[in-house]
Amino acid sequence: MPRDAVSASIDLFLEEMGSGRGSSSHTTLNYAVDLSQFADYLEGLGIGDPVGVEPSHVRGFIRDVVGFGYARSSAARKLSAIKSWFGFLQERGMITSNPAAGIRGPRLPGRLPRAISREDVEVLIEKGPAGREACRDKAAMELMYGSGLRVAETAALRWEEVDLEERWVRVMGKGEKERLVPMGRFAVKALREWKASCPDPSGPVFPGSRGGHITVRTLHRAVLKAASAAGLTGVTPHVLRHSFATHMLEGGANLRVLQELLGHESLVTTQKYLKVTIEQLRKSYTMAHPRAGSGDEGDEGDNDTLRQEG
Repeated sequence: MPRDAVSASIDLFLEEMGSGRGSSSHTTLNYAVDLSQFADYLEGLGIGDPVGVEPSHVRGFIRDVVGFGYARSSAARKLSAIKSWFGFLQERGMITSNPAAGIRGPRLPGRLPRAISREDVEVLIEKGPAGREACRDKAAMELMYGSGLRVAETAALRWEEVDLEERWVRVMGKGEKERLVPMGRFAVKALREWKASCPDPSGPVFPGSRGGHITVRTLHRAVLKAASAAGLTGVTPHVLRHSFATHMLEGGANLRVLQELLGHESLVTTQKYLKVTIEQLRKSYTMAHPRAGSGDEGDEGDNDTLRQEG
């Protein structure tokens, strides 16, 4: 079943948000990502028309979002986006009732962010992108993983904000706060190759098919497509950013430095990545050390892992 009705109604809603509802550009971009993910979920169920969406579909999506590792706050925002979209459609007479109206946000404890391995990142970027947009998609993924950019930040970049010689990119993040982020050599190489074939090397880094900037939805789907081609599942732009943060900490990066790179206003937000690396450290220790054990053998807990000492 085609997705045309879902896609068209989402575009109409986002256009209304951006022009007449008093929403900030950041909220609009977030909703674009959230609704793109929901549209992909509906596509997987064979639902191409908002009329066919039932409350069980919305609950299933939110349940999957939480199970995939998103924070409760992110899941709540996605539900809010879905409710607002359906509310808009109901106001326009495009649906008779809002299937998300009576659904509460998740109460489950937030799970740790999920990161993919360095090896999987390499497979994704080197083997995933295909077709005429391969050069563009590779450059975008190098930025999201190599510099930890959000998908919305990547979509909004202009060439004047990218310094390929000094290997810096100027990013406008949440709350219209600007930050400078370094780029790695792989990202610079990919961007040079993309710029050589870019339609307008003085405009948006990633132009859309109809002019202006590429949409967040297009980049999101490009990553999903590349992941599928590379034989990977569950990889999104959000996962690439998580992987950037996790791999930085594993390499010894300072938490405050990582906070600046990610554009987090609060250090508490950044600390969730530290929990991931500690858990990985625990698993590695248990598997590798001859006296780590499993906690099931030995006298008086001699083999317990990672004892705390004064």
